[in-house]
Amino acid sequence: QVQLVESGGGLVQAGGSLRLSCAASGRTVRNYVMGWFRQAPGKEREFVAAISWSGGNTDYADSVKGRFTISRDNAKNTVYLQMNSLKPEDMAAYYCAAESRMAFPQRSPDEYDYWGHGTQVTVSS
Repeated sequence: QVQLVESGGGLVQAGGSLRLSCAASGRTVRNYVMGWFRQAPGKEREFVAAISWSGGNTDYADSVKGRFTISRDNAKNTVYLQMNSLKPEDMAAYYCAAESRMAFPQRSPDEYDYWGHGTQVTVSS
């Protein structure tokens, strides 16, 4: 089993930045594709970004491309999401997820095996 714990969410003004972290425990996730998703109230969970097991490949939703950066530190069993130039429409609960089959890119939440409980990002205009 893999446990994922997100942190780093909070309140930020539009145009500001936040860095989310996702710490994994239970087993190493160095061979897992890791993804970030978000869900706003009344909306479906949507793909934000994913990173391959090696970190050599990344994938982003068009809505965040150029503003968000996903990275990972396999030695620390941790994945990050640097979010810059935040907009009010980025406001949501952000979830970290792990996919064990190493399929990449992977944008479907149904294909991810493990999920964190989420961290809230609030962007004020």
